[in-house]
Amino acid sequence: MTLDFLPYGRQAIDDDDVAAVSAALRRDLITQGPTIDEFERAFASHVGAAHAVAFANGTAALHGAAAAAGIGEGDEVITTPLSFVASSNCVLYHGGRPRFIDVDPATWNLDTAAAARAVSDSTRAIVAVSLTGLPVDLEPLRELRDRVTVIEDASHALGAVRAGARVGGPGGADMTTFSLHPVKSMTTGEGGIVTTESQELADHLRRFRTHGISRDPARRTELDGDWYYDVEELGFNYRITDFQAALGVSQLRHLEDWVQARNQIADWYRELLGDESRIALPPVAPNGSRHAYHLFVIRILEGAERRLSVFQGLRAARIGVQLHYIPIYRFSYYRDTLGYPQDQWPAAEEYYAGAISLPMFPALTRSGVKRVVAELRRLLD
Repeated sequence: MTLDFLPYGRQAIDDDDVAAVSAALRRDLITQGPTIDEFERAFASHVGAAHAVAFANGTAALHGAAAAAGIGEGDEVITTPLSFVASSNCVLYHGGRPRFIDVDPATWNLDTAAAARAVSDSTRAIVAVSLTGLPVDLEPLRELRDRVTVIEDASHALGAVRAGARVGGPGGADMTTFSLHPVKSMTTGEGGIVTTESQELADHLRRFRTHGISRDPARRTELDGDWYYDVEELGFNYRITDFQAALGVSQLRHLEDWVQARNQIADWYRELLGDESRIALPPVAPNGSRHAYHLFVIRILEGAERRLSVFQGLRAARIGVQLHYIPIYRFSYYRDTLGYPQDQWPAAEEYYAGAISLPMFPALTRSGVKRVVAELRRLLD
């Protein structure tokens, strides 16, 4: 694909995707219908999970996971300061308080060993983010699973592999959340999904996304008809539609090829930038694991001012670089309203001072990568 403007990410939609959505729109039920169940079963099978519950978007999926974890007023939840703000906002929605533990400079993911040491009696859960698509190390949290709920925010990591197992399957977190936004590994337009091995958690997630409604026939009285339902808890309308689910089923067929393409593009970047001493390339996945490469983030090593000039120069050259992310504690709501300090997470600050996300999407060609690299070297010079 030849593009005058190279975005940092974009969806891939083919005629089969369009046909699948068109067919779903012609069915009797375009929401709360059978295509959602079909998508959830297909997704669960792909990652190897027992259950998958689809949501309207990735933020809703995180909100649902926080509800299923039982996070409540005053509960502490350990998480990373380097992520999209939804990873910690999901805690605030339930009256809890995020506790930020700094990232590991070798991976830029949450330092899970430090997180494990920080667990206290008030810690209800840990939200560990697989930033850029590199699977976060969950091993240090394994012995804590009887004390806290482990949620992996794998919004970037659909298609990633950790120690031989697909992220979202058994052996991972208690719940794993994914985003299906158009710049992610596959898309349903907007959408999210949570996988789990627990029937209890899956049931809770399904209630939460539909107003807290349960239709348990065992609770009916002899005067209740088919209209019966109960509202067991405070829930939300976070449902996904059938035509979005139809797009998801169609897109899932390409997921493996797309993740392989992302890894090929990452290899091209590494090959062409391997001798460039003024930047740092992103960490690689350990043996037996696979990076999903939602993002390819380099760091400019010559300071924040230099990063800004390179960023602006690439944008001027019609290369749509982006910055992922501003550390969450820097936002005025967290800094001024919630009172988070600004000087406790030096590794997150080091990352932020140099980070730039280069274009990364499956249709990006080698010539496109060469164009990005040429402009980057010109600006560094």
